[in-house]
Amino acid sequence: MLKKIVIGNWKMNPVSLKDADKLFSSAAKSISKVRKTEIVICPPFIYLERLRKLSKKINLGAQDTFWGDVGAFTGEVSAEMLYNLGVKYTIVGHSERRALGEENIDINKKLKALLSARITPILCVGETSRDESHEYFNVVRTQIKECLSGINKNLISKIIIAYEPVWAISSTPNRRDATALDSREMSVFIRKVLSDIATPAIAKDTRVIYGGSVSERDAEEFLRYGGVDGVLSGRASLTAEKFVKIIKIAESI
Repeated sequence: MLKKIVIGNWKMNPVSLKDADKLFSSAAKSISKVRKTEIVICPPFIYLERLRKLSKKINLGAQDTFWGDVGAFTGEVSAEMLYNLGVKYTIVGHSERRALGEENIDINKKLKALLSARITPILCVGETSRDESHEYFNVVRTQIKECLSGINKNLISKIIIAYEPVWAISSTPNRRDATALDSREMSVFIRKVLSDIATPAIAKDTRVIYGGSVSERDAEEFLRYGGVDGVLSGRASLTAEKFVKIIKIAESI
């Protein structure tokens, strides 16, 4: 059975190092007895160096990376730089990055760079809407196949697949809540796609998590009945008490 994982994506929050320090430390102090659950926090780049010194229980993650190693890439941060900062996980393909123009071919390069740097990628996939003809399955299949193109089959299980239905995230206009059934349906489908790309064994060994505005109120539903190995939380991870509740729920299952 795959170990549960709880990931917090702080996005462009908080506004100061002092606030970041306080939030991270508050979460760290409350999880001393956690044994069965991996915990990852993905803060903005500028807080990584400071936060890595605060807790051995919480793994550091980044919210993005660039595919190049070194060179004239103004404003970019490479996977090797992240590794040297102690980063163990990195989100790629988040819907908010895709909305800015990032495409599957860009994500594919980033995945290869992260794997080369020995960082575990968290690949976000998900449809913007659901339709009666179930075209959304094809959307997710295309995302997975194009993002994993050219990657060694034996490395696929080192990638975490985060199902992130855009229609369910808090920043989407007229959003609606996803259910554990929605999650389970897509989790099964994602493993089928991975099985087709690689092997059933590799698909089984690849962690699939849910990431559509998970909160302390619905985390148990997704973790128990959503067919996933963990959750990727955004807004809830910005409140230590809520994030710790999610971790404790994962720990109890």
